[in-house]
Amino acid sequence: DYMETILEIQNLKCGGCAHTITKKLIELVGIKNITVDTNSSSININSTNEEALEEAKTLLYKLGYPVQGDNNSFGTKAKSFVSCAIGRIEKS
Repeated sequence: DYMETILEIQNLKCGGCAHTITKKLIELVGIKNITVDTNSSSININSTNEEALEEAKTLLYKLGYPVQGDNNSFGTKAKSFVSCAIGRIEKS
């Protein structure tokens, strides 16, 4: 059984960001059906359990997209620019 969760994240700017997020999260075990909404800066994610969801949050943070309320340092913002650029290149 999968549980559906909506995560509001920081630093989400465009389709390039969304591409990177979707590509990386889908590689995790226990994660499927990822929908990224750049307008509301949110991700709709289906996970098998809490551990899978926590792994997804950790990965988002490493990519530069911390969940709302988490620390959003200069380093995290810089990572999001890199993830965004990679996503734009791969998407085109």
